[in-house]
Amino acid sequence: MIRTATPDDVPAVVAMIRELAVYEKAGHEVLATEDDLHRALFGERPAVFAHIAESGGAVEGFALWFLNFSTWQGVHGIYLEDLYVRPEARGRGHGRALLAELARICVERGYGRLEWSVLNWNAPAIGFYESLGARPQDEWTGYRLTGAPLTGLGTER
Repeated sequence: MIRTATPDDVPAVVAMIRELAVYEKAGHEVLATEDDLHRALFGERPAVFAHIAESGGAVEGFALWFLNFSTWQGVHGIYLEDLYVRPEARGRGHGRALLAELARICVERGYGRLEWSVLNWNAPAIGFYESLGARPQDEWTGYRLTGAPLTGLGTER
């Protein structure tokens, strides 16, 4: 079953964020706390949203997303920040169901895109995404500004 996350799901989501980071060989980079995630999802002006994959009352996966905007299409889209299904729950359709729910939201609200990134070494995920009809955007290279370079640029006058 797929449902919208509630405040009670925050501990499980944070735990799965850490599990995903370890899988992606970046566990040491996770700084997010339960308080951070609670504020982002359920604070005064939430700009991040989450859906939960659940079976028999157990949280088995999640999708965390936010809105983006296409200047070319003139409409919003969804950027999927994280999609994770616990290893013991894989193969039960949770990943597909989470993506289908986000696609349903896109269609219902008139959003033009559902986008995400995947590590280029993650062959199982790439195969799964391509089986759904998703295609890589090879002509674009993602960039990220973080840490000292972000702070330096952000404090220039």
